[in-house]
Amino acid sequence: MHVLRPQFRIEEQRALAFAAERGFGVIVAADARGPRGSHVPFVLARRDDRVIVQIHLTAKNPLVELADGVRRFLLIVAGDDAYVSNDWYASRDNVSTWLYEAVHLSGVAHLRERDQTRAHGDALLAVSEARLPKQPWDLTQMDPTKRETMLASICVIDLVVDEIEGQSKLNQHKSDEDHVAVANQLARAEETGSRRLAKKMRALRPGLGYEP
Repeated sequence: MHVLRPQFRIEEQRALAFAAERGFGVIVAADARGPRGSHVPFVLARRDDRVIVQIHLTAKNPLVELADGVRRFLLIVAGDDAYVSNDWYASRDNVSTWLYEAVHLSGVAHLRERDQTRAHGDALLAVSEARLPKQPWDLTQMDPTKRETMLASICVIDLVVDEIEGQSKLNQHKSDEDHVAVANQLARAEETGSRRLAKKMRALRPGLGYEP
């Protein structure tokens, strides 16, 4: 097992900062039937020189019983990605490809006690709401009975990270001319991930009062 040092390397620090900024990923573990995965928001924290990724799942999720303090979990945090056409390059005979950024965080998963759900909910909301240009919403604004019912239906898992892997493909090995040509093409794109999701949501329920 790889044990992280108290002082992380620069590339590890960058990978952790990337993951913390994204705050959403895919958690994966394997049982006798094979890999299991769930898309999850998460909170990244430091405890006693350790990196902890804290997530929550519904009690019925098969990953919950796998968080036994022994089994290893993998969190995949994906960033932006983009297709690059071969005729975008300044030079000839390049191959079309995808550019992307991602971070893999892995370690042993531990199921937390039920009394940890409220603290997890508060921490997750604080981080997520801070990303929005509005007054933060928190659990105190929810009906107490409904809030406690909701908190009782989830399980909190700590992933104690002992391996950090950053992955980035941004045409690092291309010439300056090719690098500039591709970057200029990508900079002309108008769509973002949020806009793409909004477009798909509108297509699912057409004819409603959407903003132009």
